[in-house]
Amino acid sequence: MSRISRVILAAASTAAIGALVVGCSSGAGTPASTDAGGEPQQGGTLTYLEPQTWNTLYSPSAGFYPNGGIVNNITDRLLYQNPETLELEPWIATAYTVNDDATEYTFDLRTDVTYSDGTPLTPENVVKNFDLFGKGDTARALPVSEAINNYDHGTVVDEDTVSFVFTAPSPGFGQAVSTINSGLLSDATLDRTSEEFGPGNAVDIIGSGPFVISKEELGTSTSLTAREDYDWAPPSLEHQGAAYLEGIEYIVAGEDSVRVGTVVARQADIARGIQAPDEAQFAASGLSLHAAATNGVNNGLSFRFREPRLSDLTVRQALIAGIDRQQIVDTLFTDSYPLATGALATTALGYIDTSEFYEYDPEKAADLLDEAGWTLNADGLREKDGEILSLTFNEALPQPRSKEVVTLIQEQLARLGVTVELYAGDMAAQTAASADQNTVQVYHSMVGRADFDVLKSQYFSKNRNTLVNFTKADGSVGDQELDTLLQAIASESTTEARQAASAAAQQYLAENAYILPIFEEPQVFGLTDKVHGFSTESVGRPSFYSTWLVG
Repeated sequence: MSRISRVILAAASTAAIGALVVGCSSGAGTPASTDAGGEPQQGGTLTYLEPQTWNTLYSPSAGFYPNGGIVNNITDRLLYQNPETLELEPWIATAYTVNDDATEYTFDLRTDVTYSDGTPLTPENVVKNFDLFGKGDTARALPVSEAINNYDHGTVVDEDTVSFVFTAPSPGFGQAVSTINSGLLSDATLDRTSEEFGPGNAVDIIGSGPFVISKEELGTSTSLTAREDYDWAPPSLEHQGAAYLEGIEYIVAGEDSVRVGTVVARQADIARGIQAPDEAQFAASGLSLHAAATNGVNNGLSFRFREPRLSDLTVRQALIAGIDRQQIVDTLFTDSYPLATGALATTALGYIDTSEFYEYDPEKAADLLDEAGWTLNADGLREKDGEILSLTFNEALPQPRSKEVVTLIQEQLARLGVTVELYAGDMAAQTAASADQNTVQVYHSMVGRADFDVLKSQYFSKNRNTLVNFTKADGSVGDQELDTLLQAIASESTTEARQAASAAAQQYLAENAYILPIFEEPQVFGLTDKVHGFSTESVGRPSFYSTWLVG
């Protein structure tokens, strides 16, 4: 088969997709990632506040933002995805080729890269990484990466070349190897169990990135120290060599007011998860906001259509018509959170506008519920065959103001006679409940990934399965056509065909009232003017390699 050289693959339009910055010390709207503050300074430890603690540093499971914020800074990837253009550029791989049907990829590797334990990053090690990431290991409870599809095996071609073979087209693999889910790990680290990637083991997780984990206080803080010998950053970056910072202190600060107050008081340098009501505090002199696009599936609701109360299309359409998304955005959020116009963010690959399916019309909603047989009883509640129409939503703890979003939806649907309950509980409880449609019928979530495959990641029965289309108890799939459409996104070998497949899946989700997108979710950071050169990767995780401190 002929090969097409793809040293740089255009993963999106070359139009820049920049981060929205609200308020800054200069008052001129200068992004936090571009500075006019003089030459970068070496040294200093940056204090970074996280809303939640991390739960695993296993690369394929690092999508949870507290995980990814660390993995992004301790690992390198084969390719670099430019966060502004979304183009793929060389990194550990200096070039790569892919065959015509996207079933075989070959990468030329740098030969000067080492892990922080001193071991070399070799072709054998790269193959070992992807054989694990692409196949998983059930015995060690290590899952397959949701970013990798149809993986068969890897092969060492020679001393600086590796090849990967797939059982079917895998056009998203190029982008997959640029994500934190493909963060390269040392041989010893790859031998660990799932539990050994968890809390209490941070200092033993070895990557080849610009920082190394040097200390962990369980559930409280994680310390990173810069590698003095790091010298293999993506060639496209202006900064080369070791990181400017001496180190980073990741500190867990769960209370919004604590994170905001600590940064505003300049007792910390940067915080993630600045809530909309607190954004105004960062308009003050010496402070700024950095709202980074996540380029994926929008913050929204998944209606679990296999659950009896939601099995009727008319009922799902009624719920959608009865929810005023504009009120949610206007009441709870700021301009950093644009109203969603489809399943995907407008900056995401494959985006189409399906907003016509999500119009607020409470009169229509009432008529549809009547049509479906859910009529108002003497107490003003919707009832059918003696059953009250009551639905439980999860609280999406990683998502901004989820409890307030659900509470407002509760008020809106109550006017139609529909009862909404909010499932309470910590992250462990929410995670367990999220898989059970008998517990949670409407699932609040989002997912960021700058590739067409993000739609499959969210809704496919063997990935996140947020619609619970797949039932584990009997192994059945409720809507095979949906799965077929999603699978096509990850299997078509050309960009044009993947675009068409993504559009078809989005249209199908909208027509069947399976989802209600609410807003495009950013990652919002608050910074002091001591911080320069801060940036994020393509879905909003912090990148501290080029960050430096002044003063």
